[in-house]
Amino acid sequence: MKSVIKRLIFLYVVVLCPLPTQAQQLVNLSSWNMEWLDLHGNERFAPSLRNSDDFYKMSHYLETPIPMILAFQEVSSKEAISKVVGDQYHIYLSNRSLAKFDHLQFEDINQYTGFAVAKSLPVSDPTDINLLSSTQSNSKRKLRFASYIIIEAEQPIHLLNVHLKAGCSGKFRTNRNCNTLRQQAKAMNDWISDREASNQSYAIVGDFNHNLAYPNDWMWEVLAENTSARLATQNTKANCKVRSRNDPNQLHQFRSLIDHIVVSKSLELSVPKQVTFRPDDVLNYQLSDHCPISATLTLP
Repeated sequence: MKSVIKRLIFLYVVVLCPLPTQAQQLVNLSSWNMEWLDLHGNERFAPSLRNSDDFYKMSHYLETPIPMILAFQEVSSKEAISKVVGDQYHIYLSNRSLAKFDHLQFEDINQYTGFAVAKSLPVSDPTDINLLSSTQSNSKRKLRFASYIIIEAEQPIHLLNVHLKAGCSGKFRTNRNCNTLRQQAKAMNDWISDREASNQSYAIVGDFNHNLAYPNDWMWEVLAENTSARLATQNTKANCKVRSRNDPNQLHQFRSLIDHIVVSKSLELSVPKQVTFRPDDVLNYQLSDHCPISATLTLP
């Protein structure tokens, strides 16, 4: 953890004190589904049962490169994410964690989205977004909110962090999972359209639970319809190896990417890459069933 803090301090110096020839700030943007990250864990969900060594090893995978903006998913509390990232960040946990939304929470353990942002970056924190219609919102379905922050750069950047409905990773089928995912895609399209109508820069990051990069993908067509949105992860390779669910002593590699970054045409972003785990770390520690994805964002 000390090495993370030292490198983060160095990154602050680079960003805040650029050379005279530098006119732009480079910021690492990362996204990571941390698989039931909870401070104490719950026996009903084996991946949530982590010890101090597991938390320490997870923090290791945020060292190269160190994110100044981390969009996280499947985190139960500010205390849990702070045990991985340390105290050099402001934590913005989903509004769904608030007492007024207790009817959308589970009693034992919850999966929230949120952001960890380096304290050097100015941020505003608008109300998060429920990606369901008002009809479905009033039901007892406890789907995750999309966390929403704004990086207050010279030209502000609107960031949305999502963890979408699972069970519809490929072809559209007429079932509850795909219908829900389509509605969430339409809600994101509305949000993008509002940003573009106001000439605002934006990015949507997180776990989409869907392969948006598949040729002529139905969900991408819904999400990007009549907008200039770009799929930054179009050519990102799925190299992540995680612990097999069928045999915990074996590795499993997913064939396609479901963690994505969508950006406005006004943003300059490097091609996102997965930060892959060492095979022995996967087998010896409780990490996650997702690898982080990371890209360099040029602040406008």
